[in-house]
Amino acid sequence: MELRQLRYFVAVAEELSFARAAERLRIAGPSLSQQIKALERDLGTRLFDRDRRTVVLTAAGTALLPRTVALLEQADQLRRTAQGLAASEPVRLGYVNWRPPDLEERAAGVAHLVVDAWVMPSHAQAARVAERALDLAICWAPAQTLHDGKLEARLLGVDRLYAISTGADDAAVRAKDTVVLIDADETSWSSWNRWAAAMAAETGAHAVRVPEGGVTGPAFFEHVRRLRRPVVNNPKSQNAPIPPDLVIRPIEEPKPYWTWSLVSRLDEQRPAVRALADALTRSVGRLCLDEPGVWVPAEDPYSLSSKSPSVDR
Repeated sequence: MELRQLRYFVAVAEELSFARAAERLRIAGPSLSQQIKALERDLGTRLFDRDRRTVVLTAAGTALLPRTVALLEQADQLRRTAQGLAASEPVRLGYVNWRPPDLEERAAGVAHLVVDAWVMPSHAQAARVAERALDLAICWAPAQTLHDGKLEARLLGVDRLYAISTGADDAAVRAKDTVVLIDADETSWSSWNRWAAAMAAETGAHAVRVPEGGVTGPAFFEHVRRLRRPVVNNPKSQNAPIPPDLVIRPIEEPKPYWTWSLVSRLDEQRPAVRALADALTRSVGRLCLDEPGVWVPAEDPYSLSSKSPSVDR
């Protein structure tokens, strides 16, 4: 049994929905379900009664919920009061736009974490780790970037991307029938453009080049209206509100995913950095990436075809 599994239990109990809890925790739904089942095996009791439409706490789950919340609060307090933490040399972490919602909680008692306020694109954050301006970064990092920067990557999270479309049809769409946008601003969107070009080449999606700043925000929605075809969303706008005249459509055959790596240096010697990397990625595994129909670029370090030696699978 792990504290992390207990946090998952509380999230599902509060949401009474595995889908909403998975979205809140930013993990794949099947992974969340597996962790809850593992917790139920460890406890020797069922925590939820669930079917395709409803999730309700069992009597045991109802009785254990307040005790679990209290236990997590005690664990957090213990971490906050860990001896010597304030005096330790900080571990500097940068990110792009996503980080685990319990990042600070996982780091507490392990290392003095300082989250860098300078939010930058994936390729820039990976370069800062290689240049020792950061100790860790949460970003998308293709195999060649890891090799060139003498970096290693550990899977931390995934986003399943979807399509935005005009009209009322919200049925699933095949990847080859989607449009993926490539931004003219290569400085800001280098990683996205690389991912998008790979999706077009490997799945048959249609790549369309757009002016600077066109892959997110209001400009993105205008491109959807102009093209009148399902357009793949950008992970930076994964949870952005969708205008009422547009709809979300799942992408199938295959299902495209964006991966988030915790990147560090291969020659990292500081115990605090290594310990924090372990704490943040423990029990993550490969999430949903081994499921049928999943697609990530061939150069993604977690692709089954990737040859990168600098990835912790």
